[in-house]
Amino acid sequence: MRALDDQTITEIADELAAAERDRTTVPLLTARHPGMTVEDSYAVQNEWRRRGVEQGRRLVGRKIGLTSKVMQVATGITEPDYGAIFADAVFENGAVIEHDRFSNVRIEVELAFTLAKPLEGPDVTVFDVLDATAYVVPALEILSSRIELPGRTIVDTISDNAAFGGLVYGGNPVAVDAIDLRWVSALLYRNETIEESGVAAAVLNHPATGVAWLANKLAQHGDRLETGEIILAGSFTRPMWVEPGDTVLADYRELGTITCRFI
Repeated sequence: MRALDDQTITEIADELAAAERDRTTVPLLTARHPGMTVEDSYAVQNEWRRRGVEQGRRLVGRKIGLTSKVMQVATGITEPDYGAIFADAVFENGAVIEHDRFSNVRIEVELAFTLAKPLEGPDVTVFDVLDATAYVVPALEILSSRIELPGRTIVDTISDNAAFGGLVYGGNPVAVDAIDLRWVSALLYRNETIEESGVAAAVLNHPATGVAWLANKLAQHGDRLETGEIILAGSFTRPMWVEPGDTVLADYRELGTITCRFI
C-alpha cells in the first residue's frame, strides 16, 4: 500500500537520479520518510525505469537481491527484492570497467538465467522456471549504492533499483538439465587472492527459486518476465569491495571463469 503521493515519489526519483549522475549518495529515505512502504519504493524504482526507457535505454533483464542467508546477514534485510537491468549496464567477460561509474562498488557471484519463453505469475514454480529457461550462465553483479549504506532497510534498497550497478557474464552456458544447479560452486578472487566462495544452493535452496519468486512478485505489479530476458538469480557469496586497479576473477569450475578489471 502506498503512503507517499506522486509528487514525493518524483522528488525521490529526481534525488536518486542526481546521485547516480554525480556518483554521490543521499541520506536514508526511511529516516526522512518514516512511513514509506515497499510499494512506495517500487513506485520510485518504476519511475527510474520509465525515465530510462524514455531516454532510449533498453531493458534486457532483472536482478533479484537478498535471496541468500549470507546476503541477508550482510545487509540486515530479510526479504528478497528486485531491480531492472538495462543493456548499457551489461559487460562482456574480460571487460575493463571504469570504477567511478559506480558508487560503493562491490561484486557478487551469481547465476544468470536466460529465458526461452515468458514467465507470468502468480503461481510460477521452480519447475516452470526450469522449463522456461534456455540456458544458465555464470555472472558477476556489480553493486552500486546511491543511498548511504548504514541502516538501510528494504525500502531504501528497492528505491535504489536494488543497488544494481552492472552485470558481467560469460563462462560456459549450460542447459538446466545438464548439471545440478544447486551444486554449482564458485571461487571469487581479487588480485589473485581468494576472498569469497559459495554454492548456488545458498540461494533459497535452488537458484531457480528466486526466479519463481520474481515472476510471482512481478504479477502483483502487473508485470511479467519476457522471452530473452536475463535474470540474475541472487548472490551466493557476500559482497566483495573493489577499488580502482583491482582485477576480479570468479572460477565456476566446469562452467568456466569470468573476469573483469576496474580502472
